[in-house]
Amino acid sequence: MRDVSFGQYYPADSFVHKCDPRTKLVLLIVFIVAVFMADTFYALGACALAFFVVACFSGVPFKSLLKSVKAVLFLLLFTAVLNLFFYQGETVLWQWRFITVTAEALYFTVFLAVRLFLLVLSSAVLTLTTTPVSLTDGIESLLSPLKWIRFPVHELALIMSIALRFIPILTDETGRIMNAQKARGADFETGGLIKRVKAIIPILIPLLISAFRRADELGDAMDARCYSGSKTRTKYKKLAFSWRDLLAFLWIAGLLVGVILLKIYLPSVL
Repeated sequence: MRDVSFGQYYPADSFVHKCDPRTKLVLLIVFIVAVFMADTFYALGACALAFFVVACFSGVPFKSLLKSVKAVLFLLLFTAVLNLFFYQGETVLWQWRFITVTAEALYFTVFLAVRLFLLVLSSAVLTLTTTPVSLTDGIESLLSPLKWIRFPVHELALIMSIALRFIPILTDETGRIMNAQKARGADFETGGLIKRVKAIIPILIPLLISAFRRADELGDAMDARCYSGSKTRTKYKKLAFSWRDLLAFLWIAGLLVGVILLKIYLPSVL
C-alpha cells in the first residue's frame, strides 16, 4: 500500500510543474470530457497519445504514474469482468450455461478499461505535479465568481486539498497498522473472503482513531497560527499565466477538436 502514489507530490523542474495550477485543473476537466466523448478506439487513441505527451513533459517517471492505478485496480478488474460476461451482443465468442462472451462485450470491456485507465492516470499527473498549496490556490481562483453569492470558496478549496494530501498519509498509516497487527500474529492473506473481511475490522478502528487525531492536531496547528479562512487573507505567491499555459490551452483545444472530428467522421469502428 505504500506504493500508491495518488495524492503525493513529485518534485521536479518540468514544463508541467511550471504551468499554472488553474491551467492544469482546466486541462484535466477538458481531458476528462474528451475521454468521455471518445466513442471509438481512434478517438481514445488520440486521448492516450495526448496523455503520453503530457506524461513525457511532466518529468514524473512512468513507474510512479502506474502506481496510482493500484488504488483502483480492483474496481477496474471488477468492472471489466461484469461487462465482459453480462454485456449483451450478437457475435457469440464463448458460452457456458448462463455466461456468454460476445465480440461486442469484449470490445466494450477493453474500451471501458482503457478509458478508466486514462482517467486515473490524468488525475495522478495533476496531484504529482502540483503542490497542495498551489492546488488550493488554483481551485479558489477558479471558483472565485461564487464569492458573489457568499459561497465559502476558500474553505472548499482547502478541504479538497487537505483530503488529497491525507490520501498518502492514511495509506502509510494503514501499512504501519497492518505490520503491527502481523507482528502480533494477525493473518490477512489466508482464508476465505469472510475471514479476510473480519481480519480487516481490527485495522479500521485504530485507523479511524488516527485519522481523527491527525485532523484534531491539524485544527490545533491552524488555530495556533491564527488561521481565519479567506477573511483578510493575503497571498505570498500570486498566480500568473505564462507562455506555457498558452501552449497547454492550444494543446487541449486541438485534442478536443480532434476528438469531435473523429466522432463525426468515424462514428463507429466495429
